[in-house]
Amino acid sequence: MTTITAKRQTAPGTRQQSHVLADSVTMLRRNLLHMLRYPGLSVFTIVGPVVLLLFFVFVFGGTLGAGLPGADPAGGREAYVAYVMPGILLLTIAGSAGGTATTVSMDMAEGITARFRTMAISRAAVLAGHVLGNTIQAIIAVVLVLGVGLLIGFRPTAGPAEWTAAAGLLVLIAFAISWLGVAMGMQAKSVETASNLPLLLTFLPFLSSGFVPTESLPVWIPSTVCRLSNVSDRNP
Repeated sequence: MTTITAKRQTAPGTRQQSHVLADSVTMLRRNLLHMLRYPGLSVFTIVGPVVLLLFFVFVFGGTLGAGLPGADPAGGREAYVAYVMPGILLLTIAGSAGGTATTVSMDMAEGITARFRTMAISRAAVLAGHVLGNTIQAIIAVVLVLGVGLLIGFRPTAGPAEWTAAAGLLVLIAFAISWLGVAMGMQAKSVETASNLPLLLTFLPFLSSGFVPTESLPVWIPSTVCRLSNVSDRNP
């Protein structure tokens, strides 16, 4: 009697998808190890927003908070820390793009990207590793900055559903900003240019209502920028 064994057929598309996913995980591991070995960019991503948070709250918070609509002048600093936290969190995410742009540009300048192209590695996985690594770094920075905010008096009143929605929104913003950082790093002519281009993103929250009400901004600031980046009403 002859036994016929049927081999399991795997669709080519499925093999390709698993190949891309496996390569993306490998590239993600590489970027996470790079962040651990060279923590300078990661530390700056966290320290910068924390310094700005402490500066705005303890230096300007009393005055700015007293001028907020409906705020008690005697509790200006407490009101302002609740007002400014969403803007600081977005500033934290925007600042993380600098690390992505710099590492992408360094890989291209040192020939590492060209070396990857000669290997059996998915090209999409190389960029996906940068994006996923920076997204994780940005979320860690957001959690640490939020922890500092809680220590200095930030007391959110949101429920579990609101916190889940806010967390999902922050992850999506970090994911989008990471891709933008990758694009800047690929288009930059040098590593120095790549590290400076994302600085433009860090100025956008200052043109919004994230730090002061839009009514107090100069009239020459485009109103569309204020509407598109209005973050003060999204306070958890």
